Amino acid sequence: MSFVVLKSTDLPAEERFGWWCDMISRDVGPTRITSDHMADFRATAGVIDLGVVQLTTTSFPALTSVRTPALIRRSDPEAYELTLIVGGEMWICQNRDDTRMTAGDLVMWQTSRPYDGGAFDGPHQAQAIIMHLPRAGLPLPERQVDGLLSRRMPATGGLSAVLATYLRTLVREVPAMSPQDATRLGATTLDLAHAFLAHRLNAQYRLAPETRDRSLMAQICAFVEHHLGDAQLGPGVVAARHHISVRHLQVLFQRQGTTLTDWIRRRRLEHCRADLADPRLHTLSIQAVAARGGFPRAADFSRSFRAAYGMSPRHYRHSVTALREPRGAPGA
Repeated sequence: MSFVVLKSTDLPAEERFGWWCDMISRDVGPTRITSDHMADFRATAGVIDLGVVQLTTTSFPALTSVRTPALIRRSDPEAYELTLIVGGEMWICQNRDDTRMTAGDLVMWQTSRPYDGGAFDGPHQAQAIIMHLPRAGLPLPERQVDGLLSRRMPATGGLSAVLATYLRTLVREVPAMSPQDATRLGATTLDLAHAFLAHRLNAQYRLAPETRDRSLMAQICAFVEHHLGDAQLGPGVVAARHHISVRHLQVLFQRQGTTLTDWIRRRRLEHCRADLADPRLHTLSIQAVAARGGFPRAADFSRSFRAAYGMSPRHYRHSVTALREPRGAPGA
């Protein structure tokens, strides 16, 4: 799958602002944009097509954007724009609700209603990940969803934190994904967004069982990743944390062709392997790397690592270190 980030700096200075306005009109919806940086508008934009849902990544200087009834009549994608603020400070006003957002906040607006918004001047450019959610495909009452418009929703915990972490990771890893990966993750992305909105509205019962299960799996995976260093992490702990039975948890992972225990072990080994290859951690002992990754017994870690990668942790670290050293260097 291709993911190309376009940069206004690839164009002559006098063409950059016009390019940005055209891009936003095409990918988000026609708006009237003004900025004090029009003479040399430095911005980036990328589009990620996941099949059932699309994402737009943006980075831009201070500006003001207005969508009027006339512009809506000209073109309306009829979408909700669920947005994660990644950097800088922004503001949005829709339905008479004026909200200021900063990095780590989620916010949503609708393309079928007038709004105005923008980004403030500051030490860092505004950065955002915009998820375009078709209004027609939302399994929630539109009148209730509209009550969330132009509301600051901090991603500080629960589903909001899971969604924010997921979006950041998706954008970072998408260059390495295949079209099949993108299609599969498109469904997961949409399910997570729907589950997040349903949770905000206390309307989880309106979601399809498949959507609830995929959303639950995403929450479980995020929880496991965050607690891999806990040697007590296991089916009982994970099931209790998510208020489900161990049997239900087992069924969820059986559908993925694995077990929670195997998945935890694999993720722990992958984290440990990354630590062994990290030059910043070269003074950390093998035993410390193992404990950091959730293996309290170094012997168990060495045995599992050799079974997974065909060499001992010490040999792996040595081989990676040797590859990094220039030819002719001592120890190369």
